[in-house]
Amino acid sequence: METDKRFDWLSLLPMVDLHVHLDGSVQPQTLRELAQEQGRPLSGESDGRLLRLMQIDEGCSSLVEYLGKFDFVLPYLQTARALERVAYETVEQSARLNGHYLEVRFAPMLHTRAGLKPDEVIGHVLAGLRRGERELGVAARGIAICMRHHPEADNLQVVDAAADYRKHGLVAVDLAGDEAHYPPHLHEEVFRQAGRYGLPVTIHAGEAAGAENIATAVNRLGATRIGHGVRARENPDVLKLVRDQGIPLELCPVSNIQTKAVSAWEDYPVREYFDHGLLLTINTDNPTVSGTSLHREYSVLAERFGFGKEEVARLIMNGVQAAFLEKEAKQKLTGQFRTRFRELGIHVS
Repeated sequence: METDKRFDWLSLLPMVDLHVHLDGSVQPQTLRELAQEQGRPLSGESDGRLLRLMQIDEGCSSLVEYLGKFDFVLPYLQTARALERVAYETVEQSARLNGHYLEVRFAPMLHTRAGLKPDEVIGHVLAGLRRGERELGVAARGIAICMRHHPEADNLQVVDAAADYRKHGLVAVDLAGDEAHYPPHLHEEVFRQAGRYGLPVTIHAGEAAGAENIATAVNRLGATRIGHGVRARENPDVLKLVRDQGIPLELCPVSNIQTKAVSAWEDYPVREYFDHGLLLTINTDNPTVSGTSLHREYSVLAERFGFGKEEVARLIMNGVQAAFLEKEAKQKLTGQFRTRFRELGIHVS
């Protein structure tokens, strides 16, 4: 993964990633070692073929095809050791690229095949994130995902377990998966339960289906952030809703192109949304699956859409503002970022 040397200045900026999936961040060598430990070695796979099995290529046709890459990785993420290790290494990847704050999302029910309970899955992931924060200095929190294709009873288990970890590093719940076939209104009771617990909500919406899913996520599921949301512009009323209510969009530019949420870079709405005052954040989604990093995401914005240093800094500060962090921690993080930008001579309003 290489970035244009013209944008080396990005490496000096503190970074925030609010939308990164645990199972989309597994490194090939880590997967190889986990497979060996679990008695299912991948010794027959060359390094190149292993990466191809984990990473999407230019021929990806849809979100459904993109999500298929996780099927290869998930069987090896069913133990406490594996979950803690991968969570820690996700923080480690962020630290290497000057990350200062990270929200890692994962679907507890997808990690129960070997007998772990949803609450145990959450506990092990959070343990890895805490170790990463302690040793690497990157503040890291977790978001528990409910899967669109799972029955209500399973997703209620996730929400109940998430509530138990509300004050222990689990900061929100999410809905993810095949949006085109499982719209958000099917999960209203699950997210009403989240609301009873006082759990913040972010919903994948407006990625593989239209703007109406964004409105449903906000108005009926209680979402205060939207994962992706690139298709908001399809309905002027939804675009106005997002802008007027200050709903942050968790844009993931590289994966949005790969999944065909947007057909081509020429049609990507980031500049349009930014100039119209939407609260945008920039994120990686799945660093390994997409072959990306925050540096790559921002270099695309700089090269293709003309985002300068102050605009990039504004997007990064939007991430701080939108973080599901407790008030005092967010104030501290805000101060740290503003200080660093001043040191770099970058003005942020």
